[in-house]
Amino acid sequence: MAHALVAHSGAHPSPAPVTAWEETLARVTSGDATGLAAYLVTLDEPGRGKVAAELPGYVTATARTAGWREWARQGRPLLVAGVACMGGASAVTAWLFRRELPRWLNDDDVELLVGLLRRRPVEWQADVARRIAARMRLPEPRHWAVAAALVRETGIEPPDGEPFIVGWLRRLHPETAGRDPLVAAYGPRILELDALAQTSLWQVVETVVRLVHDGLLDRAAVIDAVVRRLLRDGPAARAELAGLHDRLDLDIDESARHTRDYTGLLPAGPVAVADVALAQLRRLEEAGRLEEELFAEAMAALAFRPEKKLLRAAMSWAGDAVLREAGRVDTVLGTLATIFTQDTLALQERAVRLAVRLAPQAGPAGREAVRQAAAELPSQLREQVSAAYGGGIAEAAPPAAPPLPVGECPPLPPPIASPEELVVELAAFRWPPDVWVFERLLAGLAEWSHRDPERLRQALRPWWHPFTPSAYGHHGREFHENLFIAVHRAFLAFAAPERSRKLTAQPPGRRRYPDAPGAPELLYRRRALELVTPFEEGAGYPILLATPTAGSGHVEPSVLLDRLERQEAAGVRALPADLAQALLRLPRRFAPADVERAARLTSEAGRTCAAWMRDGGMPDPEATVTVHGAGDDVRLRAWLGAPDPGLPGEIRALFEVQDGHTYSLTWWPLALPAHRELAAAHLVGYLPWSMDANDRQTQALIALAAGDGAVGAATAHALAYGMGHVNPAERAAATDAFLTLAARGETPAEALAAAVTSLVTADLVKLNRVVSVLDDATQAGAHEAVWAVISGVLAGLLPREGERPRAGAADLLAAGARAARISGVRAELPEVAAVAGRKGSSRLVQEARRLIRLVG
Repeated sequence: MAHALVAHSGAHPSPAPVTAWEETLARVTSGDATGLAAYLVTLDEPGRGKVAAELPGYVTATARTAGWREWARQGRPLLVAGVACMGGASAVTAWLFRRELPRWLNDDDVELLVGLLRRRPVEWQADVARRIAARMRLPEPRHWAVAAALVRETGIEPPDGEPFIVGWLRRLHPETAGRDPLVAAYGPRILELDALAQTSLWQVVETVVRLVHDGLLDRAAVIDAVVRRLLRDGPAARAELAGLHDRLDLDIDESARHTRDYTGLLPAGPVAVADVALAQLRRLEEAGRLEEELFAEAMAALAFRPEKKLLRAAMSWAGDAVLREAGRVDTVLGTLATIFTQDTLALQERAVRLAVRLAPQAGPAGREAVRQAAAELPSQLREQVSAAYGGGIAEAAPPAAPPLPVGECPPLPPPIASPEELVVELAAFRWPPDVWVFERLLAGLAEWSHRDPERLRQALRPWWHPFTPSAYGHHGREFHENLFIAVHRAFLAFAAPERSRKLTAQPPGRRRYPDAPGAPELLYRRRALELVTPFEEGAGYPILLATPTAGSGHVEPSVLLDRLERQEAAGVRALPADLAQALLRLPRRFAPADVERAARLTSEAGRTCAAWMRDGGMPDPEATVTVHGAGDDVRLRAWLGAPDPGLPGEIRALFEVQDGHTYSLTWWPLALPAHRELAAAHLVGYLPWSMDANDRQTQALIALAAGDGAVGAATAHALAYGMGHVNPAERAAATDAFLTLAARGETPAEALAAAVTSLVTADLVKLNRVVSVLDDATQAGAHEAVWAVISGVLAGLLPREGERPRAGAADLLAAGARAARISGVRAELPEVAAVAGRKGSSRLVQEARRLIRLVG
């Protein structure tokens, strides 16, 4: 083994330890795993037993208090200590899987542990191997290398669990697989694993091909397994397995055994899988070995595929196949009739050309299918089909638009019902942060600290004890700040005010922000941190003003007045950030009775609230959005006018707009539910940083649209950025926001068109992604709002004479045609007419001509 288990030659700590545990602890804290292993094997059984008895308590106590660097240094020596000293196979396995100890080991660490395990009896080693394999879980089979070494060395029957087999597959190499004793056990099962996708599939493919070539895997069995797996996975089938099928290079007889299976892969398989199936079926048909029933089934399945590549291949095959067998004409015409309904002009034109060519051979069924489907075609193509199929084909009525859904806010979670539940919720407040957990925690802290303080302190003690400053952001001379630390400080101030006061009294030191918080996030932080002072002083804060009463983030005016009256009765002064947030969460209109009731309040906070309600809240700020920078440093920035100096300072701070990246964007519209344009002005600087990430920050757009207040340039730019996200799942949030605005008649169409134009021309957003959102919105019933946006961007995004068209321009025109047809609009579009009048038959020109015919 790499590390011989002999006495370590390194210097011993001074003064010299006098017990086995002290020596062990010295080597653990110094990070000396190798020296510790060499020392422990020199101990007798009672000595190792004493070390084993100390280890669990030490790990439990130290893992909570040690800094992460210190604990990382100790982790591997502690693994070594447990493996060397614990007696039973069950105890050693449990030690290896302790959550506080390292999950990932390098080759030297594995060899060190295996070397210690080899010192035990073979049957004991086999027991440990089986136990480790049984405890492994995907996606990361913990300590796989340790178990695999023991399995191979002891010669036991290989474990049957998928995590172990997946771990084996991840480390399998085509060049060495043939020499692995586990191939005989696992090789025939490789393609049957449920978790196969959690391996490196390209490596698996190379390995299987090599094993088949070397005769170590049965070729026919592997072919059967590949086809079965592709069928079983359906839409989730992997392209790598389709590649394996191709690499096996089936002969015609091998293909013929799976004819029906290939037909079954066409309706739902991914494009790569459908490609393989189509190639095999076409090959069989050309050889005269495809039944007519299966040919018809394959044609019908392909006709409904949305992918242009497959539809083009289907029409190519159909045209050749009907030449080989004239009796297939009606089957082919049925396929073409379905393709007529694909709203892609190039596909429709190709299908019409073939249908017109086959018209003289068409039977009654084929003619009827073509005539019915042709009614949906653009006028020029419909006329061609009508002339070839007997005339009189009228244009179909535009499809009925579905009613627009109005987005509903989620229901509020229930309040926390006990101190014990509050502590459980606090312990679960982890990454990524959830705004409703934050609100419940602060509200629960205020309520239960007033209602049953001793019970809450008792429940909190295991949470904060033993006390470590790093849990509250204090790292020597550095001080870290974030939402989690702010919440923890508030709870510590109540649970252990003496500890909290020591932290408060520390010199400020150097502040470090691990993220780039915007003003709305800082408002949330202030709300938590301002609870620290009253709790440290023993005064408390019995009720929060700003806790939302609706899923939109709003606070009901009458509820806020109840809370203010309760504070006045208790003689409690409202905290500034809590009051500011409560005012910002009020709706934009107030009942006269609430205004009169507010005027009767006597506290400073009550008078501020009364003035806010009397004056109708805060006027909407006007946002201006600019694109600045050059090259790779092009940036977007929103600007707001100066705030009213009479506003509370916490609200004036929201007029300072920044940019950067943070993970709390979904919180921001809920802080400003009645001031959408203000919230959007902050999102504009932050959303661009999430456009390539799957961090769900675009969900902020849904809450933004569901709010209240003016929408303008900032809202439009935030929405446009969401429409340009790289991930379709993230763009869906922008679609939902667009639909909510459209359903409420609030779409800022002119501003959104200007935003899309500026962002696309600045290469900050890709046009084809924006078009996909607009298309989805059209299908959902927002065709009028979509047309208003598209008609506004045509002048700025269509190419002028001599210019190269930007990617997605043809798709933009096609999306406009779909929205215009449903809306039934008539319009003059000189920019489109100029493109339509150009020579040539490019898709851009064709789509321009179609749109002009539709709206002219």
